[in-house]
Amino acid sequence: MRVLGIGDWNDLGDMYLRLAKAGHDVRVHIADPTAHDILEGLIVRIDDWRNELAWIREAGDDGVIVFETAHDGILQDQLRRDGFQVIGGCAFGDRLESDRAFGQGAMVLAGMRVLPSRSFADVHAAAAFIAAEPARYVAKFDAGSAGDVECSTYVGAAANGADVAALLHRRAAQQRAGRVLLMRHVRGVEVGVGAYFNGHHFLAPACLDWEHKRFFPGDVGELTGEMGTLVTYRDSDTLFDRTLARFAPQLHEAGYIGYINLNTIVNELGIWPLEFTCRFGYPGFAILDPLQPDGWADLFRRMLDPSARNFAITKEYSLGVVLTVPPFPYPDGYERLGKGSPVSFTDLSGEDLDHVHLAEVAERPEGLVCAGQIGNPLVVTGTGITALAARHAAYSRVRRVVIPNMRFRNDIGSSFIARDRALLCGWGFLQNDC
Repeated sequence: MRVLGIGDWNDLGDMYLRLAKAGHDVRVHIADPTAHDILEGLIVRIDDWRNELAWIREAGDDGVIVFETAHDGILQDQLRRDGFQVIGGCAFGDRLESDRAFGQGAMVLAGMRVLPSRSFADVHAAAAFIAAEPARYVAKFDAGSAGDVECSTYVGAAANGADVAALLHRRAAQQRAGRVLLMRHVRGVEVGVGAYFNGHHFLAPACLDWEHKRFFPGDVGELTGEMGTLVTYRDSDTLFDRTLARFAPQLHEAGYIGYINLNTIVNELGIWPLEFTCRFGYPGFAILDPLQPDGWADLFRRMLDPSARNFAITKEYSLGVVLTVPPFPYPDGYERLGKGSPVSFTDLSGEDLDHVHLAEVAERPEGLVCAGQIGNPLVVTGTGITALAARHAAYSRVRRVVIPNMRFRNDIGSSFIARDRALLCGWGFLQNDC
């Protein structure tokens, strides 16, 4: 198979490495020049992906273009019309993810009950609304980006919304206006439901994930994007049937082909959908990898086959831990504090090494070193028939990774093991695993 990867920061680098290791021909375009050194010496990076289209077309059914982003949907749709096989998303998917209000409308159209929310054209109007209707809110900024770690989403704590209003006023003073969605806060267990869509059908089974987005153990600190996740394909039917499965008609009409995830809050009153990820999630794709024994090329072929309905999985849990170096989660000072730090392993080989998923690293004469933009060198996974077994396996490998000043959360999966699994069972959302 010939694979052309297109993205901003080489987010799917570990996927490309595994495809190449399996004998496939992989070329990668990294749009952001500050990310050009990610996996340098390990992948084939090309400057202009358009020059590779003839190479993809020559491969026929064995040629595939993979998009990492949720802002190139129009381009993906055009390439499909031009006869190319494209996996990633589509223009409709881009809008589902980036336009919070539009995403909420799609949820209602699919027959889901959503939390009360309102979209505002700017932060001034949103702050005025809170003053008129005080309550605890979550603020979601459409203009948020990977570099806007501080407040692309802010989960308010004050019952009257005063902290969210203060944040809105601060953004206004910094001239960081833009659309914002205010959503009423709800308590419960946060669960993601994800699946691969082949343009006509979801491939079975769907997966469930429990993400850990804050920087410090105990869910303290910044929303980093991701510090670790627990995933499984087991016992997902109930949540999938009541959430993501309902979006198949909309995705089919839009020509969506790729992975899609719906984040939710679940409690005793039901399921509350929050937001979409309309692309391969990072590091979610890498944490799912150990549960997919036939590999990425097999999944690609099934996502490109309208008649495909399922794929092989192992009925285990996979737990992934994101390892970082200073100044993560911010890029400022990375050149001085973390970039170039050596990455080494103690007694990791064979199957254990397969559970190391490389991200912001490069191959140098002296070995692997931290590279890229922000200090996110790799993810370590572990699998097991129970979440506890997967957790033990992952952290036993983490302890054998050596990077100066390495930081990570030591509580990934703990809440699910101690509390959330029992709650989901009691509410009827997990059944076979109770």
